[in-house]
This record gives sequence, C-alpha cells and structure tokens, in this order.
Amino acid sequence: MIRLKRRNTAWLVAMGFLIMFALLAAPGISAAVQLSLIGAFVVAMIASMVEIGPDRETLIDVLQRAPIRRRITPQAREAAERAASSAGYFARGLVMLDVGLIALQTGMEGLAMRRTRNISKDDDGARPFITLYVHPEEAERQAVIRFEIYNQLGEEQYVHEMKTYLREGELNILADHHLPLAGNRGVDGSGDWDLRVYVDGNLIGMHNLMLSPSVTERRRRLSGEAEYSGNLTRQKQNNNLKDMVIVDEVEQPEQTKLGDLLQQQNPSGRSGYSRNRK
Repeated sequence: MIRLKRRNTAWLVAMGFLIMFALLAAPGISAAVQLSLIGAFVVAMIASMVEIGPDRETLIDVLQRAPIRRRITPQAREAAERAASSAGYFARGLVMLDVGLIALQTGMEGLAMRRTRNISKDDDGARPFITLYVHPEEAERQAVIRFEIYNQLGEEQYVHEMKTYLREGELNILADHHLPLAGNRGVDGSGDWDLRVYVDGNLIGMHNLMLSPSVTERRRRLSGEAEYSGNLTRQKQNNNLKDMVIVDEVEQPEQTKLGDLLQQQNPSGRSGYSRNRK
C-alpha cells in the first residue's frame, strides 16, 4: 500500500524553496549540479512521504531496519507469516527475531538443555522462548507476553502469561514455567503441535512443533503389536488344523524321539544340550 503523509509537507516545501533559490541565485551552476539538487529533492520527498507495506512503514524506516530483518531466523519468519495470515496483525515496532522451545532432560551428566522443535516424552519438559527486537516507539513500557501450546487435536496443553519490560534493542524472553513431558499422562499420542505467541493480546507468531512418544512407549507398542500378530497367527493355524483330518492308511512304526537318540549316543545319560528342542 502507498499513500502520502501530510505531516512532512512543511519541511519539504522549505527544502524546495531553498533549492529553487540556489538555482535562481546562481545561474552559472552546471546542469549536472542542477540535476543533483533536483534529484535529492525528489528522493527526500519519496522517502518521507511514501508509506510501503501493510504496516505502513516509510521508505526511510525500511532502509534503517533492513539490517535487523536480515537477522530473523527462518523459524521466526515462518511463524510471523502464519500469524499474519491468521490474525492479520503486523507489529511495526516489534520484530520477532527467533522463536522455539528449550527442551530439558536430566541424564547421567546432569541437566541438558537444547533448542529444538522436536520434543518427546523422554524430555523432562519444554519451555517456549522468543527473541524480540524492540524499536524506540515500543520501548520503555511493560508488555504482556502469552505463550500457548496446542496438541495434534487442537487441544490446549500449556498456557503461560508473563509481564516483561520492553527495552530498546534485542530482548530474549524465556517462559518462567515449563510444560511437563516425562510422566505427564495429559500428554499423549504424537503429531504436529503449535506454539502461539501473543504480545498484549496480539498474535505475533505461530510456530510448528513435533511431539514423539518416549522410548518406553515405543517398545510397549512394538511388543503389543508383536503379541497381537502372534495371536492372530496361532489362531489361523488352529483353525486350519481343525479343518484337517489325518488318516493313517498303513500302520507306521513308532518314531524314535530326539531324547532317546541322545541317550543312545551318550550312555551316561548326560546330554550336550541345556534343554530339549522339540
């Protein structure tokens, strides 16, 4: 969106008069200098009067904030775009540089922390975080930061609000409380989760997560599937045996058992096997 800003008209008019006076007072100025003065006036007018984008930033603001926006991580850019398409809110004075989860896990070497978007029930818990860049117009005030986590069914699993004092520049915000994972019966299944971040009630980020079951749960599921498959196989075999009729047309001699053969080869009666195999 492009629109003119009238509040800069006064100084633009003054600048125009100065340039016109310079051109008229010195008629001997070369054409190159005249074009340079006129070009500077046109650039100043465009930079100060034209607003670009849905957040109505001026061209000067865009140029000043370009180095900051190059520091935005792919995760933060994706989360901001999802939030903007969902809520239609654009934070002009706040730039989300990063977003994600810090997973906590206790092991033999103590507490381990890692930044991730893949969590599991083996982790003790997970804390959401964001990194903001606060511009002067949003600085020196308190803001309410709200974190929400939803599971694969769209059910709310975690909500935490905290007040944070916004200072100009880069600001790291880590939630005071974590989402318990290991041993939490309320956290079940696996799939895509969502982390939503709000500042003063405005949705600024929607971050995608992945939850996976613990190693114990995976083993339990695999053992249950194996047992279920074995029961089905045995049931099919029993059904087939019920349908079969065995008839001996000729009397067969008594078959020698494997245990008898082993006893014949070993007169002492000791077998070389720890158990008989049928």
